[in-house]
Amino acid sequence: MLGAPVQIAYAVDDVGRAAASWATRGVGPFFVREHIEVTNVRVRGRASSFDHSSAYGQWGDLMVELIHQHNGGDDPVVGTSGIHHVAHFVDDFHDAAARLTADGHREVLYAETTTGMPFAFHDGGVERGHLIEIYERTVPLARFYEMVRAASVGWNGADPVRHL
Repeated sequence: MLGAPVQIAYAVDDVGRAAASWATRGVGPFFVREHIEVTNVRVRGRASSFDHSSAYGQWGDLMVELIHQHNGGDDPVVGTSGIHHVAHFVDDFHDAAARLTADGHREVLYAETTTGMPFAFHDGGVERGHLIEIYERTVPLARFYEMVRAASVGWNGADPVRHL
């Protein structure tokens, strides 16, 4: 049901500062998106919002996302440190979400991008210790992954944090 991981995400307090720090270790460059707009948000089964910023970079064959939630309140989806989620492309989003739920991995967040692409975080349980993110490999998403990867090839450390 889940393919190989395509991304690992870390919760951070400040995506720009964290990206600059990761870049000193040779990861990157990072592409920052502030206050990413999403719609039709559900958090733990209730209508909600998800105001977050992310920085995306490449670490070998794996994308790294540094994520910060601006509106977490008393029940945040994103904490302030540690591994937040591991992402997987799936062939059929709704089938994969149903299977994860049936296997005991409850949905923590469901949302859609402004283009209507659904994504979700499911509880990975104690055996994983992080959330599982799923989404389909759409053409725009594949292009974004490829843009981040291509920028890392031969990258010499210049311009480590780039804003989108």
